Amino acid sequence: MKIDSAIEEQFDQMGDDHISSSEDTPLRDNAFALSDDEKIVKIKENVTQILETLGLDLTDDSLKGTPNRVAKMFVNEIFSGLHPDKKPKSSTFDNKYKYGEMLVEKNITLYSTCEHHLLPIVGRAHVAYISNGNVVGLSKMNRIVDYFAKRPQVQERLNIQIVRELQKVLNTEDVACIIDAKHLCVNSRGIRDIESSTVTAEYGGKFKEEATRREFLNFIKLETKF
Repeated sequence: MKIDSAIEEQFDQMGDDHISSSEDTPLRDNAFALSDDEKIVKIKENVTQILETLGLDLTDDSLKGTPNRVAKMFVNEIFSGLHPDKKPKSSTFDNKYKYGEMLVEKNITLYSTCEHHLLPIVGRAHVAYISNGNVVGLSKMNRIVDYFAKRPQVQERLNIQIVRELQKVLNTEDVACIIDAKHLCVNSRGIRDIESSTVTAEYGGKFKEEATRREFLNFIKLETKF
């Protein structure tokens, strides 16, 4: 398919400006028609073609396994969050001890991939909710962050997807998420600014109120000591 140069330039600009077109990860209707093993075979073939086009000698001992390693990494690791079957089961429990204040899980390690250049996004997520009668296991919050991070992403979308999932699991609008992350498409190419990071937030329910939002921000500024 031939793309008009003006349209191609427009798409390139969208990527350089890190603009997202959807709150949902854009997937084809037949996204899961192939098994994971079938996807690995096809991706291996495509990676082989890319590396050979770049002029690399794939008979070299160091490179001969690269296409297979990349294919398995794409399917089983860094893009495994695309498959709905991989979504963590988030069992909830009755809030029997009637804890009615904010619960904050901060400094959740986050590894994702920028969908515009397929380069890493590395940072921290801070997630909070106020119980509406249900609570969720603490590790499940980390797993939800990890699940939505393991797909080609835009950081703003990642914020929204994390909050929407926890709102659904906890049956409350009172959920918030702040992400502070470095994008290697900014740090290692283009402007190549290694110091900058990107901070995004999504607030639901009571977190849209200034006092609640301020309490959350104060929590995540606290120094964690062990």
